[in-house]
Amino acid sequence: MATFETIKLDKGLYRSPLGINAELERIDPSENYKGTALEGLDAFERQLKRFDIKIKGKNSSPLEKFFQTSDSAALFPEYVSRAVRQGIEESNIVDSIIAARTDINGLDYRTISTSVPEFDEDEQENFIAEGGEIPKTEIKTKENLVTLKKRGKMLVASYEALKFQRLDLFSVALKGIGAYLARAQVFDAINTILSGDGNSNAAKIIPCENSGSASYADLINLWSTLHPYTMNTLVASPETAAKIMSLPEMRDAAAGLNFHATGKTVTPLGANLITTESVGRGLIALDKNYALEMVTAGGIVTDFDKLIDQQLERAAITQIYGFSKIFDDASLVMPL
Repeated sequence: MATFETIKLDKGLYRSPLGINAELERIDPSENYKGTALEGLDAFERQLKRFDIKIKGKNSSPLEKFFQTSDSAALFPEYVSRAVRQGIEESNIVDSIIAARTDINGLDYRTISTSVPEFDEDEQENFIAEGGEIPKTEIKTKENLVTLKKRGKMLVASYEALKFQRLDLFSVALKGIGAYLARAQVFDAINTILSGDGNSNAAKIIPCENSGSASYADLINLWSTLHPYTMNTLVASPETAAKIMSLPEMRDAAAGLNFHATGKTVTPLGANLITTESVGRGLIALDKNYALEMVTAGGIVTDFDKLIDQQLERAAITQIYGFSKIFDDASLVMPL
């Protein structure tokens, strides 16, 4: 049985259909280390320990530590991917507005279309008789495929200039790329809500009472119009969010205490108030549990050949994803 100290590391790990993490776990299962000093580390982290590569803290290793051997160099692309993913997670907003996340192996994906079953009040006294017909809810695939986009950044750096830099600092730069990708995800998600996913399903427009700002009456209108969905999420620009927070109905002690203590805003109607410049001038109301699906074609992708062989220089860091509406009427837009 292979142990973490004897595994041969090379580019082939990145070509595995499982991905490098799952492939390393297959070769060197974490369950074998229960009750040892290495318990709690995954297979990749054990490889970092094998080569004494420290990526965190004031005593983190210099970047050149990855390139002391050909085996340790093979770990560098995954280190880059993990740092970028951490940046995405730390700046993550999109999970607050999507209902489902689907990962696919190709670039073609056709999602489903349906609607919330309406309850006819006339049916209250009409129970389904024995052998009677049960009311139908149709679920079908949408006419057009989900449009997947590639977003990313080109990492351009000189190895000679950076080889003595500590990995703790270099990780911050990589997390910045992740933060950029997180903002791009939100922009694309908002654009899908506003313009639709290519299936003639742009968001329904709800006019506001006074142009330029949303009143409490406007929030009530959004809440009632979204029925039978629940308005549990509002998305607005920081400027619009500030105006909402300044409404007289928001000036109660509990709301103010929560905002001062945590920086998290809650509207009088109990919806999460998400702030992003991507929404522009307007206010989006949605039921987070039904509105949007995010489709990803794999995770963070790095040019592992270049990162291993050329030691930085130029390497692309990309992600392929798209968004689709699940229930078309689970989101509304109010222009301001």
